[in-house]
Amino acid sequence: MSEQTNAVLAEVAAERAAQDAIFGQQDLPDGTGITGDVERANRARHVCDVMFERGEGTFRDVFYEEVMEAMAESDPVKLRAELVQAVAVGVKWIEAIDRRAAQ
Repeated sequence: MSEQTNAVLAEVAAERAAQDAIFGQQDLPDGTGITGDVERANRARHVCDVMFERGEGTFRDVFYEEVMEAMAESDPVKLRAELVQAVAVGVKWIEAIDRRAAQ
C-alpha cells in the first residue's frame, strides 16, 4: 500500500475515533434494500457506463454507482462487500484530490 493510501486511511481512522467519541457505539439498522433501490442502482450503473463511454466519467459517477449498489443490497455479506468497494473508491478519490493539490 502506498504512503498516500496509508495517510488517507489514517485520516479515516481518526474520523472514526472522533465519531465514537461523539456518538459512542451505534448499532443502527442498515436501512438498505428498500423498494426502488435496485432500480436506482441500475440507473446509476447505466449513467456511469454512459459517461465513461463518452469519455466524461468522473469519480462522482463511480462513487455514486458504488453507493447506490450498497443501498440496493439487503444481504449483509453482499452489503458489506459493496460498502468496502464504495469506501475504497472514496479513498481513491481523496488521493486524487491530494495529488492535484500537490501540483
